[in-house]
Amino acid sequence: MKGVVFSNVLIYFLLCNLAFAKECVNLFPNNAELASSTMRAKLSSINDEAWKKEMLSSYQLRSPANEGPEASKFQAAEEKFDNTMLRNTNATGDFKLPGDFLKEVSLHDVRLLPDSMHWRAQQTNLEYLVMLDVDRLVWSFRKTAGLPTPGAPYGGWEDQKMELRGHFLGHYLSATAMAWASTRNETVKQKMDAVMSVLSECQKKIGTGYLSAFPSEFFDRLENLVYVWAPYYTIHKIMAGLLDQYTLANNGQALNITIWMADYFNTRVQNLIARSSLERHYQTLNDESGGMNDVLYKLYGITKDPKHLKLAELFDKPCFLGLLAVKADNIAGLHANTHIPLVCGVQNRYELTGDEQSMAMGTFFMDIINSSHSYATGGTSHQEFWTDPKRIATALSAETEESCTTYNMLKVSRYLFKWTKQVTYADYYERALTNGVLGIQRGTEPGVMIYMLPLSPGSSKAKSYHGWGDAFDSFWCCYGTGIESFAKLGDSIYFEQEGKGPDVYIIQYISSSFDWKAGQIVIHQNVDPVVSWDQNLRMALTFTSNKGPGVSSVLNLRIPFWANPNGGKATLNKDNLQIPSPGNFLSVSRAWSPDDKLFIQLPINLRTEAIKDDRPQYASLQAIFYGPYLLAGYSQHDHEIKTGPVKSLLEWITPIPASYNAGLVTFSQKSGNSSLVLMKNQSVTMEPWPAAGTGDDANATFRLIANDQWPINFTTVKDVIGKQVMLEPFDFPGKLLMQQGNNDSLVIANNSGNSVFQVNAGLDGKPDTVSLESVSRKGCFVFSDVNLKAGTALKLNCQQPDDGFKQAASFVMQKGISQYHPISFLAKGSNRNYLLAPLLSFRDESYSVYFNITN
Repeated sequence: MKGVVFSNVLIYFLLCNLAFAKECVNLFPNNAELASSTMRAKLSSINDEAWKKEMLSSYQLRSPANEGPEASKFQAAEEKFDNTMLRNTNATGDFKLPGDFLKEVSLHDVRLLPDSMHWRAQQTNLEYLVMLDVDRLVWSFRKTAGLPTPGAPYGGWEDQKMELRGHFLGHYLSATAMAWASTRNETVKQKMDAVMSVLSECQKKIGTGYLSAFPSEFFDRLENLVYVWAPYYTIHKIMAGLLDQYTLANNGQALNITIWMADYFNTRVQNLIARSSLERHYQTLNDESGGMNDVLYKLYGITKDPKHLKLAELFDKPCFLGLLAVKADNIAGLHANTHIPLVCGVQNRYELTGDEQSMAMGTFFMDIINSSHSYATGGTSHQEFWTDPKRIATALSAETEESCTTYNMLKVSRYLFKWTKQVTYADYYERALTNGVLGIQRGTEPGVMIYMLPLSPGSSKAKSYHGWGDAFDSFWCCYGTGIESFAKLGDSIYFEQEGKGPDVYIIQYISSSFDWKAGQIVIHQNVDPVVSWDQNLRMALTFTSNKGPGVSSVLNLRIPFWANPNGGKATLNKDNLQIPSPGNFLSVSRAWSPDDKLFIQLPINLRTEAIKDDRPQYASLQAIFYGPYLLAGYSQHDHEIKTGPVKSLLEWITPIPASYNAGLVTFSQKSGNSSLVLMKNQSVTMEPWPAAGTGDDANATFRLIANDQWPINFTTVKDVIGKQVMLEPFDFPGKLLMQQGNNDSLVIANNSGNSVFQVNAGLDGKPDTVSLESVSRKGCFVFSDVNLKAGTALKLNCQQPDDGFKQAASFVMQKGISQYHPISFLAKGSNRNYLLAPLLSFRDESYSVYFNITN
């Protein structure tokens, strides 16, 4: 079919001169932040009707008149947009991708290897998917359909007050399909099948094809330009989840439900256009509609039904895509995650129709995000919106960046890599996955994730507007994309080219296996854990086959941009291979057999990257990387590094040895029925045991530094009795616990000679305690208080004969609450030093990502 449908729609649109429909409208022109999902959730949940009425008074979906700054922002692109799109309306729906394009391999054929970082993240997510209750997930769907509602609905954004309710179930359908394909977990299979059964029952009960967790009247409000929270956004998630159930779990019922939903919305949109205008339909797209175009293009790819192609094209939002068509970087002020899915949609359109303009839009969009709107993590958006290009230094806050945007940007980059094989897109994928996705889980706690990944100096994931979420009472948009991201970590490691090959492209170094059916072998990728003290990435490929040697094929291994071009090594069995320069692929052709082993070692560079801001005053604001890992510094707010005259990063950034963990300790004392720990904050005090979310783990950890160079290997108290030590705060390297004088408070300061303590057996006579005696003031000990309570300042106090003194001068010494990450560095500055670790490793601690580095 020659794209007649798309042509007719666009020609009608253009001939009617609907220029105003090309202007993307801010829903709340007097208060742009109200258009964020965060504030719209507040609008749904708050009971203050007067405030809500005041806030909604400025709501608009209509485009403004063609005058003023809002109109002029888009006016320059309009004439070119008209001509450009009219030249590209003869795309066909029977396009086949060129043979040299790559194909994603199925999640069914990839398995993450146990004990790797990615596998642990996948397993944590799997535990969460299994924890969730089917009746609670589908509660609102049953209520909307008029069916009995056992149990109670979940809270957060799935609460009955929330107009976006139901979106998470769509993500859950996608995530469980991906998780089942990736793990074959039968409990997940049972849960997703149970959800599918309920959804089918709900749709049949309603009887029109409509299916959602809210009534269809929400769309009446949208079409009448009355405020409602993004109903098409939720519909997109539901339909996308259903299609994932069909494609990944082979659930034919899911496809039937999706087709019936598409029929309902096709009729609805056509009726709106008939009774009002095409303009009115485009005005509804000024509210967030998710990736409706994307999911409908996917549906068309399955059904080849022309009406699905036509409906998909009606969700191609002209006011935004027109900017990309004419290569105009005018996206500042737009809600980022409203629009990134639209790019995925037109990229899908290219794969289905061959429309080269759609391909160009995706390429241009990625270019402007990478060059002007992305952070060191690969993420984008500040408070959910795009800022002016190359002006992000003043857009660093606890609300930078939204996790959802990274999830969608990964999709954009994956399309581009498939089409071009350019390593730069694979490098971006690695950057965003490593730094923008892996760290949004709180370690191995199932269902605890973040909405925003804070990037301001002194940020904490626990202390943003949302902080860490709750497994059963959050369900933000970023929870939905989060469970998908961690369910498909086996995605985009391997790509396949079926033409002349077969060829495989290995673009991510993640321990995994790939059952490569075209090559008749199973590829096993084993990646050694990366550490700071051995600055190499090592990866070995081995092979198994039940059919003897595989067919002759080519393996292509990405040589990332961060690899040091000097010192790399690659071998096939005992033969050395020539490694190409970074930004290329190492290609090895062979009929692979179980006797083969392909090994590669890539030296890892330390480097700094300037923030994407072209104002001279921010030229020194830089992020620090170790290979693909973005390093953050433990910091309450500081981000100044004065290096002095240096020629190399290695002169002021040095690795933390693995042996340092053996010297990390925490000191505590009993106070009633609880324990208080020695903690460094503004002063040195005894404080309650660090609670989750406080970030005080690091403040309660110190490193024992031997005064006489004896090797510290703290296992039991006996290991250190009689030794002389200094105590360095874990998160403030270079500073020491200092004594000032008898009965004076202890301080954290530079070494001035009064920092050495002898570790003695506890004065209280207990076997697990120690007492810290001043070396310069014999008989004086670190002392809390006879009447110990939280906030008690630690002092140096000279020995008294009573039992109260002995107890206050005795501490339980145990292994440090915090430990150095295997990738840890010391960054030395003239004013202070920083402990650096991967951003993904931080949980509640405060950190800085960008440093003002001067010499």
